[in-house]
Amino acid sequence: MRVTIVSRIYRPEPSAASLYLGAVADELLAEGHEVDVLTAAPPKGSPPVTSGERVRTFPVLRDAKGYVRGYLPYMSFDIPLAFRLLFSRRPDVVFMEPPPTTGVVVRVVCALRRIPYVYDAADIWSDASQLEPVSPLVIRVLRAFEKFGLRGAAHIVTVSQGVVDRLRALGVTNPVTVTGFGADTSEFPFAEPADEKLFVYAGSYSSFHGADVLVDAFAQFLRTHPGYTLRFIGNGAEQPRVQERAAALGITDRIEYLEPIPPTALGPHLGAAVASLATIKPHTIYEYAYASKVFSSLSAGCPVLFAGPGPTNDLLHSANESVRAGEVSVYGPAEIADAMRRLADAPATRDERLALSTFTARTHSMAAVARRVAAILHDTARRG
Repeated sequence: MRVTIVSRIYRPEPSAASLYLGAVADELLAEGHEVDVLTAAPPKGSPPVTSGERVRTFPVLRDAKGYVRGYLPYMSFDIPLAFRLLFSRRPDVVFMEPPPTTGVVVRVVCALRRIPYVYDAADIWSDASQLEPVSPLVIRVLRAFEKFGLRGAAHIVTVSQGVVDRLRALGVTNPVTVTGFGADTSEFPFAEPADEKLFVYAGSYSSFHGADVLVDAFAQFLRTHPGYTLRFIGNGAEQPRVQERAAALGITDRIEYLEPIPPTALGPHLGAAVASLATIKPHTIYEYAYASKVFSSLSAGCPVLFAGPGPTNDLLHSANESVRAGEVSVYGPAEIADAMRRLADAPATRDERLALSTFTARTHSMAAVARRVAAILHDTARRG
């Protein structure tokens, strides 16, 4: 079987999507299939990483932070993609990653070439856009593009039942399978703990995350636990808001900001931290989403403090029945500060962290997710 993966982001760029797609490619290769990847050229200084798949890159526009994000960068990827997908060797199936504009290109080209495709709908982009300062017209156009791409798919894969319910509410009736999400245990092995007064937020912080609440919570926490540091690793649209809030509270000297780093470089930070932090802002249309950053933390053996609604709550409550996975908090400064205090006053031991890492590898492995996706791709190709 020949599979073509289409995504604007792929390894070695640090992101949940890169790890996920790389795991799917690795599984397909292990099963003896051929894999082509059509993706953007990585940032300077980051040569393409391949485990046997043919990675075909082309230059794109990037935003000020180096991401392929925004209308012009998306167009700079999607327009060349149309020709590359149209004239490349015919695959048996295409596996695609949003944005919705890419879904439009894939549906049109695959229809012309009579190629089935599988759509990875980890979330609903047009829902997330409602939390950004964009016009209603832009949201309606994005919604139309997204539904067009989804409805052309032979199959859709997603991370949770909440996304399935949202797809059905939007009128998408295509077959959907919940393949879940997991940790790439090869990229995030157990991280040896270090005794530091540190909390880490590792990943993007967009409007639906509402990560600015962590700054208010940390300010309250510092009143009883001075000397701690809150380290943000990554970036996002809400970074200026987070920085402004820290300045307003007078705690800029206790907060650090690091650019995105490769997964292998994140391990020491997770090992040093008392816990990693993750949030989902309540009362938004995005409450069904996973905070995917928790999986890498759990895999490394670092407890998680999660604040907000959604399936991440159930994930941590379930894990806490077997190991010490962390704290679940109401999305509020006082409640999060209390959870920080509990974690700081009784930090997880090395044995507890090792047990957490082992448990995560057994129950939430990215490899298991990749096997489920590979099976769907094989079945889709067989059906034609």
